[in-house]
Amino acid sequence: MSVTGETGLKQEETALRQNPHAVKEQREKNLEVAIGRQVRELRKRQRLTGADLAAQTGLSVGMLSKIENGVISPSLNTISALAHALKVPLVQLFSGYEEERGCMHVKAGEGVEIERAGTRAGHQYSLLGHIGSNNSGVVVEPYLITLDSTSDRFPAFQHEGIEMLYMLEGRVNYRHGEQIYELEPGDSLLFDSDAPHGPEVIVELPAKYLSIITYPQAR
Repeated sequence: MSVTGETGLKQEETALRQNPHAVKEQREKNLEVAIGRQVRELRKRQRLTGADLAAQTGLSVGMLSKIENGVISPSLNTISALAHALKVPLVQLFSGYEEERGCMHVKAGEGVEIERAGTRAGHQYSLLGHIGSNNSGVVVEPYLITLDSTSDRFPAFQHEGIEMLYMLEGRVNYRHGEQIYELEPGDSLLFDSDAPHGPEVIVELPAKYLSIITYPQAR
């Protein structure tokens, strides 16, 4: 790693505060049950009886009981009335619900061969997975890139987001902006992909590396 890279890494260390081993509190996979639990917990926290909350929302005590037990699906108007009576944002009543999270498993050799915008002859792109709209607000595109003897040498890629390369095979002199980095198996390169970048000199063939690109979802 270059001296500049080492300095930059040390400066970023204090900002990396996310615990990769943290486990979130277990959430309910049934929406009606999740809403009911939130309503009951908030009501009890505010020392309201079922009759008190029912009176404030115009619901019957029996209907409120069914909502709290998750046996019926309340309308949006009812949820809004409950949130107003409990003095919380409407979305808080959904906070205990665990949405289905995307996951894609791609077996070896089954990545989708694609023609990615900006590619040249001899640059083989194999898309290793894709998850569309998700709550993270981020799109991730993982590629396995293979360069053979016909591959162009050019630093012409430029796009939004952050990109990480991990060299698997061969050796490449890779340009990012005004800098050239010598990549060999086991090396990685993490960079702002808005700067011109790409393989400038292929030193040893065949060359193969992972390219993981992240960028914001379209809103």
